[in-house]
Amino acid sequence: MPSHLSADHPAAQPPPRGSVEALISQARRLRGEMDAVRRDAPVDGTDPEGRWQRALCDLAVHQLDDLDAHLAQLRDGPPPAPVEHVAAPSATSSGAGSLLSRVGSAEWNLLTDEAGWSGELYQILGRDPAAPPLTLDELPSVVLDEDRPKLTCMVTDCLVDAKPIDGEFRVVRPDGGVRTVHIMGEPVLDADGSTASMWAVLRDVSELRRHRRTVGETHASLQRQRHAAQTEHRLAVELQEAVLPPWRGPLLLPQQGRDTLELAARYLPSSAGARIGGDWYDALQLPDGETLLSVGDLTGQGVAVTSGMAMLLGALRGMAMAGAEPGRLMTWLNQLLDTPAQPALGSAVCCRYRPGSRTLVWAQAGHPAPLLFRNGTGRVLTPPDGVLLGATPGAVYGQAEVPLEPGDLLLLHTNGPIPAHPDATGHGEGAAAVDRLLGLAPRFHAARTAQDCLRTVVEELGTTEREDDACVLVARVAARHGRDG
Repeated sequence: MPSHLSADHPAAQPPPRGSVEALISQARRLRGEMDAVRRDAPVDGTDPEGRWQRALCDLAVHQLDDLDAHLAQLRDGPPPAPVEHVAAPSATSSGAGSLLSRVGSAEWNLLTDEAGWSGELYQILGRDPAAPPLTLDELPSVVLDEDRPKLTCMVTDCLVDAKPIDGEFRVVRPDGGVRTVHIMGEPVLDADGSTASMWAVLRDVSELRRHRRTVGETHASLQRQRHAAQTEHRLAVELQEAVLPPWRGPLLLPQQGRDTLELAARYLPSSAGARIGGDWYDALQLPDGETLLSVGDLTGQGVAVTSGMAMLLGALRGMAMAGAEPGRLMTWLNQLLDTPAQPALGSAVCCRYRPGSRTLVWAQAGHPAPLLFRNGTGRVLTPPDGVLLGATPGAVYGQAEVPLEPGDLLLLHTNGPIPAHPDATGHGEGAAAVDRLLGLAPRFHAARTAQDCLRTVVEELGTTEREDDACVLVARVAARHGRDG
């Protein structure tokens, strides 16, 4: 906008018609592309990110529509001059949503105290076209109280210091509606440099501001959701770290006696790593010198599931310390999860190692069976009866006994160490996972410690794309004195 217009100098001429036509074509092409993007934007009102994307698309389309209409005005030239300061609304400007109904003009003559408004400005302010236009002194009467100082300051700077006007204020229409108006204006100077009048273009930007508020609100909602997710993730991680055994190296259980288990375990996060699940591993020396081993998984993700896992693991430890056998443990855990207040599903393997007889007593609840490796080969232990925890009220769980030998290696894992994809032969995902783990038998046989075996599992599977997190526990039967068999 040119500064400090002079009353005896005409305004600059509009740009050539051809260049404006080119700009209109570009604006309409962008409008079409943006509309295609808007159609593809998610419309799920429950998703903050989807609402934010949709609001941005709506705002962009609204602005491109206005740009197209502004350029058309620039191409076609100004509307006919108003007659006696009031122009009746034309057919093209009568629609409340058209550009012409949202852009009006005014001029205030400071020497005669006269005012001239376009018909569109009457529409913006909701005033009767037959009424006289408001003077600069009267204009604040239609402005919201809190915006009046802003308007007064802009007008004063224009009239006294010859500064251009560029700002916004809100007006209250006679019907009680509030509209946001953007004003751009200039002082018109007389021959001696004094301000003779002030002219302005006023635009109703209520819809534009509404779209921007929507964008801001949905963006804030998205940020709150992300913050909540980050907080939940941090709490879940802290809770998981507090519950899972903090092993930094191999562990020997029981801590007294010849036939011990050398233990090593690792938690493997999912590939996405965004949510923590209910996977656990555990080893506990019992009062009678036996060792409790367990792995399990509660369905779901997040802090609620992690807290449920902590509760379940605490209950399992307590009942095992009281002397409960693995099958009985599974039965009680099933009853614990089968509650209407907080129903959940889970799977687990619970093993009790008796070092005196080198016997493993174990039970399972809908969980992959332990793998036993001996002399360079591996096999899947035959599972006793057992359904998912929380799936069947009153379920009874069997248990099995397996004799172990020095040098034997047990591998317990949850469902997620290998991605869930059937292999080329059509075997299910579980079979493919087990086959891959059993294929590590020669490397386990060559390893010297349980920690070396765990490292082999992590090297083989740790970089694999996994949809879910997982736990792996390795237990190697070792003799504290002398050479292993």
